[in-house]
Parts: sequence; structure tokens; C-alpha cells
Amino acid sequence: MAIIKPFRGVRYNTARIKEMSTVVSQPYDRITDELQHQYYDLNPYNIAHIIRVRAHGSSSLPNSNGHDVYERSKAYYRKWLDEGILIREEQPTLYAYQQTFSIGDRQYVRMGMIAAIRLTSYDEGIILPHERTHKGPREDRLKLLSAVEANTGQIFILYPDSENKVNALLRQAIGQRAPDIDVIETFENTVQQRVWIINDPGIIQAIQQHMAPMRNLIIADGHHRYSTSLAYRDMQRQAHPDAPPDAAFNYVQTTLVSMNDPGLVVLPTHREITNFTAISPQDVLDRARKYFDVRPVSNLDACLDEVNGHVNGHTFGFYGGPDTGYHVLTLTDNTLADTLIDDNHSREWKSLTVSILHKILLEQIAGVPVEGVEDKTMIRYHRDPQIPVQNVDQGAGNFVFFVRATRMDNIKACAAHGERMPQKSTDFYPKVISGLTVMPLSADERL
Repeated sequence: MAIIKPFRGVRYNTARIKEMSTVVSQPYDRITDELQHQYYDLNPYNIAHIIRVRAHGSSSLPNSNGHDVYERSKAYYRKWLDEGILIREEQPTLYAYQQTFSIGDRQYVRMGMIAAIRLTSYDEGIILPHERTHKGPREDRLKLLSAVEANTGQIFILYPDSENKVNALLRQAIGQRAPDIDVIETFENTVQQRVWIINDPGIIQAIQQHMAPMRNLIIADGHHRYSTSLAYRDMQRQAHPDAPPDAAFNYVQTTLVSMNDPGLVVLPTHREITNFTAISPQDVLDRARKYFDVRPVSNLDACLDEVNGHVNGHTFGFYGGPDTGYHVLTLTDNTLADTLIDDNHSREWKSLTVSILHKILLEQIAGVPVEGVEDKTMIRYHRDPQIPVQNVDQGAGNFVFFVRATRMDNIKACAAHGERMPQKSTDFYPKVISGLTVMPLSADERL
């Protein structure tokens, strides 16, 4: 069963924080060093001070060691609670979370729900991953979670609801009333973020009953944090064997979005190869002709139009600099993906755009070392296709592959097979921002 519960969330006190835009942030893994500085300069109470605390700084915080970033995160959190910067809900609450944004000329509205969802292992088939995780981020998030004893952001999970009945219940609950939080985050500053408190017992019970029989919920963003929460739960169970099932550490704070929400958007993530000179861009194209039809196109827009126009995702864009120009590469035979990729994966996994890109174009044709991709020393990932082009033109990159976005049915198929897609296979837009709600997880917390 997919068990969700309301919780007594912690939020910024709007009587103390007049401009919410100065305290919210992107999820921790989207915060670059430059963006971290921007958040720190915006407000001394920005959530980035907790979720991505600087390695060096003042040790004047109470009960903190200035050299331990996780203890400093804990000190910030407790200090802000003591000062009334953060306040706690008086009763258990669900939150309707609406994001309004535009892509091109089209406006989207994505409705989500912030709730506590019971943690389940992947083999139970209730909550499934779709991407791999890495050891470093898992260890980092576990140290932060163990220190702060709270979920300082939400992971993002998709649930099957073909008729969007949960959305209907959420909209019924919020009616025409003004949101309790209405904010635009600095980085994704074209996205309106609105949150409504929902504590109507009837609505909450109806949502819980509708969600309960669901299976095959898919983690969209937050794989590392979900894995971390499972590890934290197991640690707490061992330390507190008599804790009841409703102990908060058995749950994780989540934004849940219907797979059929009309505002659910997945963007492509383009690959820039850097620090790799073993092959020239022209040689990449020459070698690719063994399996791909290779055609030159006039510019970036024409390249992207061709890539996005092929529904099966077996067409790629390529840019190797002004001398090489833009090209479109289309797999000449769709069965090649199944034969050239010898990994023990399903046909659906092998036919993924990113699988063909990594396993055939990067590894077999370009010869990019797998370890250079794994540790990111030879690859950069980009949402904006203009940035890698500029990098190549300036000599900071070697060549670029452009891809189309992964489709939702691809994600469902791989998750159903229990397979993890390559890293950065999906970019769900917009991100679920941090600083809206915090979910306490101390050993005595109950839901």
C-alpha cells in the first residue's frame, strides 16, 4: 500500500520573513557554488544555509563545531526555530503545491501535494526508482539528515492516477482562497510557486483512501535522498526497536504529482564532452556513419528541430565547433540498439535515447572512457543547448550531443522492469524547490 499521512510541518514565519523569495532555493544538487553565494547574499536565513552549508565559516553558532558542516546545519535549524524564524503547524497538514510556468508560448500548471509517504524498499514494488545513485551524494545526505533530524526538502514522486482524482480533491480543498505561500524562486524566476494548507479531515481521508491501493509510484527527482531516508530509517529502527509504525522516521517528505497531470513536463539534458582529445569531432562523425545516417544542418535550431521531430528518440544532434558544424545522426536500423548494447538490460532500456547515446555513440564510437563519464571529469550536462555550444566555440569543450526529452512511457517501462536509467536521463521541470516546508524526524516524532 502507498500510505501517505499529513504531518506538522515547519515553515518560515511570514511575520518575520517578508520576502519569501529570499529564503527558498533550488534542491541541494542544483545549487552550484555561484548560486550558493547568491542565496547566501539574499538572506542570512536562506534555506541554502542548511541544505548546502559552506565548508568554512563562523563557529559562533550555539552547539556547533565550525569545522563540521552538518553540525552547523543542525545549529542553524535549531536557532531559527528558537528565534521564531521557523514555526510549526499546530495540527497535521497536507499541502497543495501548484507551480505555474511557461515553455515557449505555452503556459502550464502542475498540481502536486506535499505529504509524508511511508518508506518502502524498491523490491516491494510500491515506490520505484528510475535512475542510478552514487555513493558520495548518499553519504553526504545521510550525514545531513542524521544531524538535522528533519527532511529539509521534498523528494518528487509520480503516482498513477489516470483520472486525476487526487488533483480534483486538492482543488476542492483550496477552492478560491488565497495561497498560504506565494513565491517566485530566484533561479527559476519564471515559475510561480503556490502552497495551500489542507487540514480538512474529510479531504485528507479521501486522498489517503484513493492513494492506498496504488503501486509503481516512480521517483522523479530525489533518488539519493530516498535511498538516504531508507538508510536513516533502518538506523533509527535499530536504535529504537520499540518505536511504533507511525514513527516519523518511517516516512519521507514528498511532493506527489500525478503521471497524468497536464503540467508534467520533462526536458532534455544535452551532453558536452570535455577534457577528451583522443578523437576529433570529424572522426566521431566518420565513425558514426557505420551505424548512423549523418547529415549536416545549417544551425542549432535546425538541429534541435530534427532531433525533436523523431518520436523514437533514435536521432541525435551533434556539434563539434565552427569547422565541423552541426549534424544530425539517425540510427539506420532500430534493431541495432538491441544488438550493439550487450548489457543485461531489456529491449526498452536499450532503446532509450540516453542508452544509445552513452553505450553506442560515446563508448563505442567516440571512445569516451566510462570512468570519465561516471566521475563527470569528461562530461557536462546542460538544459540550455546554447551553453555547450559556447563552451566548444571557446575551446572549453570538445563536442556536444543533443537529445530529445525522455518520454513518460519510457520511464514507466524501465521502472516496471526494475531497471535504472543512465544518470541525467530525465529533467522534470520545474524543480520542487526547498524552503517551503520541513518535516521533523526526531526519534519521538509521530505521524
